[in-house]
Amino acid sequence: MKIKVISRSEDDVVRQSKHDLPKMQRNPAPVLHPFDAAREYKRALNAGHRDGVYCMAAHPTKLSQLLSGSADGEVRLWDLTTQACLFSKELHKGFVNGVCFTPFGEHFISVGQDKTIKICSLGTDIEQTTLLGNTFFKDVSFHKSRELFVTGGPEVELWSPHRADSIQRLTWGHDTTNCTVFNMVEKNIFASTADDRSITLFDIRAGKPLKKVRMDMRSNRLCWNPQEAFNFTVANEDHNCYTFDMRKLTQALMVHKDHVSAVMDISYAPTGREFVTASYDCTLRIFPYNNGHSREVYHTKRMQRVFTVQWSSDNKYITSGSDETNIRLWKATAWEAIGTQSARQRANSRYTERLKQRFQHHPEIRRIARHRHVPKAIYRARHEKHSMQQSERRKQRNRRLNSKLKDRLPRPRDVPVVED
Repeated sequence: MKIKVISRSEDDVVRQSKHDLPKMQRNPAPVLHPFDAAREYKRALNAGHRDGVYCMAAHPTKLSQLLSGSADGEVRLWDLTTQACLFSKELHKGFVNGVCFTPFGEHFISVGQDKTIKICSLGTDIEQTTLLGNTFFKDVSFHKSRELFVTGGPEVELWSPHRADSIQRLTWGHDTTNCTVFNMVEKNIFASTADDRSITLFDIRAGKPLKKVRMDMRSNRLCWNPQEAFNFTVANEDHNCYTFDMRKLTQALMVHKDHVSAVMDISYAPTGREFVTASYDCTLRIFPYNNGHSREVYHTKRMQRVFTVQWSSDNKYITSGSDETNIRLWKATAWEAIGTQSARQRANSRYTERLKQRFQHHPEIRRIARHRHVPKAIYRARHEKHSMQQSERRKQRNRRLNSKLKDRLPRPRDVPVVED
C-alpha cells in the first residue's frame, strides 16, 4: 500500500518575527491572471511618459538627474536614485525633438515641432521663457563656456538666451539638419548631420561652415569623443557607426558593425574609450572606440525601438528611452556588482579581471567572453545580412578576375569631401 503525504516547510509559511510581512502563496500561471499585462501597462502609464521617449540629457553636475522629452510634448526631470519625477510639464504641442542643460545645470532648453524654444530654470520657482522661430526645430546644443546655443532644423541658427531673434544663420545646402552638437574641447566648433546625407563642421567665430562630407546614407546622430577633441562618431542609417577625424574627413578611422537596423542615437562614455548605440532593431550595443564589433548587447522582450541613449557621467550606468514610453537604466558593465563592497570583494573582482585578461586568447575563454544571446529575429537578420555581404564580395572578386579591363572596374571609393 502506498501513502502520499503532503510535506510543507515551516520556513515557507511561518514568519521569522512579528515584524515580517505575512507570507502569501501566489500561483504565477498566466491562465489565472488574464489582466496582468493590462495592469502592468496601466502602472507604467501612471508612472512615466504617456508617449515614446525621443530625447534625453544628463545633468552636468548632478549624477542622479536626467531630463527627457516625449512625443506628446511633455518634458520630465527624473531622479534616478529614487525613480521619482521631479518636474513634469507639457511645454510643446507635438514632438519634443531636443533637450539640453546649460553648463552649470541652472536652466534647461527644449525645442519642438511647434517652432518654439522653451528656456526653464530649475529650483523651487520654475521660470519659463519662450522664443519663437520661423521654422520647426530638430535639435539643440549649448555652448560649453558662453551663453550661446545652436538649433538645427531647416536652418542652423545660433541663439542667445537674452535675445528674441537668432544671432547667426549658418547654412550649407537646403536640407533639414537633424542633429547639432558642440565640441567639448574646441568649444567654438560644432558639427551637424542633415537629411541630404551630409556631415558639416561649423565655426561660430568665422560665421560660416568649414567642411562638409557626404555619406552613402543619412546619419541620424553625432557624438564627439570627450577625450580626443578631433574625433567624432556618427550613427548611420546603413546599420553602422563611423568614427572620423575632423582634420581628415576623406576616410573613416573605424567602421563599427553589428546592428541589423538603423542606428538612431549614440553616446560616449566620459573616459572616451567606449560608446553606446541605440538602434531601430530594439537593442543597445556597447562598442570600444577602436574596435569594429561590440563587446555587449542589451535587449528585453518588452523594449521596442530605441530612439535615445545616454551614458552617465560616473561611467557606471546607461539610460535608454524607447518607443513604448519607458526609460530604462542599465549597468555599463553587466557583471559588475552594485553597491558598497568590502576590501576582499574588490580584490576578488580585480583578480577575476586579471585572470580574464591573462587567458583571453584561450579558445574556450574567448568563446565564452564573446557569446551573447540575442532575439531570434536579430539572429536571423544577422545571418541574412552576412550572407548578402559575402555574396557581394564574391561578385566583385569574380568580376575582377574575369574581366579584361581590370583597371576600369569600380574600386571602393573614399568618402568625398566638399571644401568651402
